[in-house]
This record gives sequence, structure tokens and C-alpha cells, in this order.
Amino acid sequence: SVPKCSERVVINISGLRFETQLKTLSRFPNTLLGDPRKRMRFFDPLRNEYFFDRNRPSFDAILYYYQSGGRLRRPVSVPVDIFLEEVKFYELENEAIELFRDDEGLVREEERPLPSNEYQRQLWLLFEYPESSGPARIIAIVSVMVILISIVIFCLETLPEFREVPVVPENNINGSAHSKAQNPFSDPFFMVETLCIVWFSFEFTMRFLSCPSKAAFFKNIMNLIDVVAIAPYFITLGLDLAEHQGSSQQAASLAILRVIRLVRVFRIFKLSRHSKGLQILGQTLHASLRELGLLIFFLLIGVVLFSSSVYFAEAEDPESGFSSIPDAFWWAVVTMTTVGYGDMCPSTMGGKFVGSLCAIAGVLTIALPVPVIVSNFNYFYHRENEEEDNVQYVHVTCGQQEQPSFGECDSNRSTQSLFQSDSYQNDDDLETLTYPSENPLETYTGKLTDV
Repeated sequence: SVPKCSERVVINISGLRFETQLKTLSRFPNTLLGDPRKRMRFFDPLRNEYFFDRNRPSFDAILYYYQSGGRLRRPVSVPVDIFLEEVKFYELENEAIELFRDDEGLVREEERPLPSNEYQRQLWLLFEYPESSGPARIIAIVSVMVILISIVIFCLETLPEFREVPVVPENNINGSAHSKAQNPFSDPFFMVETLCIVWFSFEFTMRFLSCPSKAAFFKNIMNLIDVVAIAPYFITLGLDLAEHQGSSQQAASLAILRVIRLVRVFRIFKLSRHSKGLQILGQTLHASLRELGLLIFFLLIGVVLFSSSVYFAEAEDPESGFSSIPDAFWWAVVTMTTVGYGDMCPSTMGGKFVGSLCAIAGVLTIALPVPVIVSNFNYFYHRENEEEDNVQYVHVTCGQQEQPSFGECDSNRSTQSLFQSDSYQNDDDLETLTYPSENPLETYTGKLTDV
């Protein structure tokens, strides 16, 4: 008789049949296919097979995971977000999923702990998570309005009619004249800017005082942006005070002021704290750093190659604008990125031929990493939409429930991801299914680690 572990198993994935051995699936007994009790609910006794109405191209990688002993490789034709949904459905081990995320360059989901002190926790939810309550949402709206007002003021004060008035001569009693500059503290733009900075400073201070970890607080890029948004005001204020008292040179202080005021433009990134779209864009760029690095590397190669070629192709033309290879770098960059300002252009037949090749190579170079970047964007976009409804359980109920302690926040997060991925309870009742539409606080029995 054939040993039981060598029996063949037929798995039907939306009409596509796969065959493997029981001993292959039993290598990972905690997964959906490796646990006989979990996979039994999908067994069709009439056809003597397991039927799954799931994505067919993804199952090649799922089956290879069992055959290879734990190596997870995504098929090229399957997007990242769809493949991760399949991996969660088949309940593969977390170690393989983390390795897969690292191979794909995906950012790991950061744990967001809450302060242990009740008052401190409520302040942290109020200023850090707008979705936690109505007052928190109002504070977020006020913050967005203040940011917009600050950006508008930053742009309006550069208009010619609103610029600083030049020094005006003022006659004294003896008949001599001296210059009197306008007082910067009486400027309406300065007053509005001061009110905005007061709000930014108050908001930053409240978040700093209520944060669960001071070290992690300053490691967050959003908090560093807040510091950059606030610091230029106080530096400018100090320079204005020094200049108003005549203790600094005006030319040097004006040059420093221009640089500092330019830094204020980064205040627009404060909107990303309240904008899911900007957060998704930042996560996509961070996950696509490898592809963006390759893109820049290919562009640099093309720039050096085509700028050298067009220089020697135009060398015989006395009226050529390509006086040297470094001067042709700008033309190569503009041509490869298909901008084409027209300030530099070849005039000979050889130069035009090189320019045509440069434009075609630029289009191909830019198009190569785009699918990977788009795939990363789709992954973060769908993940954000899936987690949108679960944030209130992760943060609000975690901080307001009486029974669970602060350390159980991660368990509540796992509870939500469990119900979101249509997982099944690992108990003796194999017929009881748990769907996302049900209330998890009423139906969940409590053993996350057994699932």
C-alpha cells in the first residue's frame, strides 16, 4: 500500500488543477494547505479535490513555497498587492512574508505604540491621529488651514507691491539726514506669520510632551519637518532684532535671511501629516529608491555618452553652441527627459542623428523602472484603503478599553488584520466562518497566536 504521506492531492484553483503530495504540504503544518483541519473546509468529496476560488497565477508561487521549503517568489505577471492578498489567504509563515517584503523593497509596517498614561494617551490621539475622534478631526482641520494660510502669506509677500519699502531719509533737528528703515514688526505679514508659528509651536509641543518615546519622536521625518517649519521664524526674528539694533551688517544679514526664508517653503510638507495621498507618495518613493537610483545611473551614462557624441559631431561647425562636453551636459539632460527647451540644439546632420538617438534612449530609460514604481504605488494605495477602517480599532479602542492593557495594542492590530484577510478560527468548529462584515469584538474568541 502507498504510504499516506506520499498520497497525491489535487488542488483546483478556479478551474486550473494542480497535483502535489501530502508530504509536500505537511512541511508547513501551520498554513492553510498544510493543516488538514483548515483545508478540509475546501474539500469537494464528489470530485475528490480541494477547490479554491482564488487567483490562479499566484498559486504557482504558493505551491513552490511548499516545494522549495519556504522560498517565496512573486510571479512577474502578478501585482504585489494581489500577491500579498493571496499570501495572507493561504496563511504562509510570517518569516517568509517579511523576507518577501525585503526582496520587493516594501516598507515594513511600523508599530505605533500608545503612551501608558491615560491623559498622555488622549493628548497623543488628539494631535497625532485625526481619525480617532471628532475633536481630533477639528484640530487637524485647523492645522491644515493654518498651513495653507502660512503658504499663501509666504507667496504673497514676494509680490512687488508687498515688498519691503526701501530706506527713507529722515531730517533731524540739525538739518542732517539719516536713513530710517521700516519696522519689520509692524508688517501685517509678520503678524499673521507669528500667529501661524504660535499654532505650530503649540501643536509641536503638545505632541512632544504626549509622545510615547522621545527618541522615536525625533526619528520621525514628519516631526523633523515640523522643526524645519518653525525654526526659520525664530532665526529670522533674531536677525531682524539684531539688524534693527544696528549690531550686524545689513548685506550679510540679507543674504542669510534669503536662505532662511527659502527654507520656509518646506512647510508645505506638513500637509502630508493630514493627507493620505502625500503619505502614499512618500512611501512609494521610499520603496522605489532602488529603481530611482537605477534610473539616475542610466541617465548619467546617457548624458556622458550623448554629450560627448554631439560635441564631436558638431566640432566642425564654427557656430555650434557645444563649446565643450560639460556644456553639452545640459542639452543631453533636457533631451533625454524630453523637455526640449531649444536653447541648445545641433545643426549638422551628425548632431541631429545623435540628438534623435538621445531622445529615443531617454524615453526607454525613463520607461523601464516605471512599472515597478506603479506596482509599489498600487500596493500602498490598496493597503491604505484596507487599513482605513481598522485604524479606529488599533488606536481608539486600544486606548479606551478598560480590560486590555497598553501592551495588547499589537494584539488588537493582529485581530483586525485577521478579520480583514478572511482568516478562519483555529478551533474544532470547522464550519464557523468569520467575515469582515461581522463585529470582531463580538465574534472573536481570543487566540490570535493559534490562527
